[in-house]
Amino acid sequence: MTDSDPTTPLTCSSRGCRADAAWELRWNNPKLHTPDRRKVWLACDAHRETLADFLTARQFLREVVPVPPAD
Repeated sequence: MTDSDPTTPLTCSSRGCRADAAWELRWNNPKLHTPDRRKVWLACDAHRETLADFLTARQFLREVVPVPPAD
């Protein structure tokens, strides 16, 4: 997800939110993905907790890290 065009701002994955992303929520569904596979949702500060709660409730969340700075 962070390999996108560096001129395009990364936006929050929460439905309807267009805020800049500050966090990567890295997850996988163990029923579908190998243990090392990571999918990424992006979150702004306001949606970090709700998106993480959603993934945690399903036991999908693996880690939350800051979005790396653009090159």
